[in-house]
Amino acid sequence: MHPTPAQPFDGTHDREIESLAEFDEVVSTRGTLSHFRVQAVDLTDRTDVLLTLDTAGAVFLGCPMDPAAATKARGSGALVFPPIPGLPFDPYRAFVYTPDELFASLDEGYESTPDALAYRWFQRTKADGDVFASMLRSIHDDAVSDALDELLVGSRVVGVMGGHAMARGTDAYAGAARLGRELARTGLTVATGGGPGAMEAANLGAYAAPFPDGMLAEALGILAAAPTFTPSVTAWASAAFEVRARWPQGGTSVAVPTWFYGHEPPNPFAAHIAKYFSNATREDGLLARCTAGVVFLPGAAGTVQEIFDNATPNYYESRGEPTPMVLVDRAHWTERLPAWPLLRKLAEERSMGDRIALVDRIEEAPEALKRLGG
Repeated sequence: MHPTPAQPFDGTHDREIESLAEFDEVVSTRGTLSHFRVQAVDLTDRTDVLLTLDTAGAVFLGCPMDPAAATKARGSGALVFPPIPGLPFDPYRAFVYTPDELFASLDEGYESTPDALAYRWFQRTKADGDVFASMLRSIHDDAVSDALDELLVGSRVVGVMGGHAMARGTDAYAGAARLGRELARTGLTVATGGGPGAMEAANLGAYAAPFPDGMLAEALGILAAAPTFTPSVTAWASAAFEVRARWPQGGTSVAVPTWFYGHEPPNPFAAHIAKYFSNATREDGLLARCTAGVVFLPGAAGTVQEIFDNATPNYYESRGEPTPMVLVDRAHWTERLPAWPLLRKLAEERSMGDRIALVDRIEEAPEALKRLGG
């Protein structure tokens, strides 16, 4: 049903209801649900309200409710998309994930966690080619994007990109963690690809930002006992949760991983995890939200892809003014994987030319980012 002229839906977030508290507030202050969007809210205890209020033009996305309430809502012109039974995830979710949510049941082994179950579902349905499963993945990813946009309103986001192979206990990992800590302490929101290695290190650094400097050194020692997520994701993740338990309520950061690379688990140090099924949607969305620039640590094919995924909108200015790009490790980016010469050539006589830098050491990255305007 189309919105009526008397109360049009303008697409703004003030008509989204994402919690039971918001639902009760709207009912109390507005006295109507007409043209509201109610997202993943359990309404089984609000049957009396749903049977009496105007719901014309409303949309209920994955909201459990009494069958009588659902029938009445549909009869009043609302669209009701019921919960999907048997899924290991909620396609209509209103918020991004938390580490505790994705790693629930870790004490029974990683394979029992919601993260692992969602990956297995993804593998199975992708192989089946089921169009319904494909639709559910798309709905889920769109809901995650919406939640991530709401989360980051007003934030200055800096991306830290780098390879998953960087092991705990190495100097490189410690350097990436110190980078994340310094960026977070300047008031920036650190965002990473959400996986292990350099990504985890940057999220760890942001987590350590509120604590005295010695905390990070101790945490690095604990994590070094499980250097990588192979052969045991359970041991790797458990070490991270040991750090979180010893130093609770650390600094916040964002992770944007994907089940496309589901063999790589998300790291537990980001407070907010926007996990996607589509890697293309994830990659573009992560870089587009890094409004304060991106630091590229040494990596392989995935990091090279991210450099030029970020360079393209800077080259064409399709997202507005170019954002800073700082590449770390001159030898890596000029000899082993010579992305820097091509990036510099692209930037010639373009406005992005003043927004790129190559530094030798990771300790130089924050100052370079600041110098470039990040």
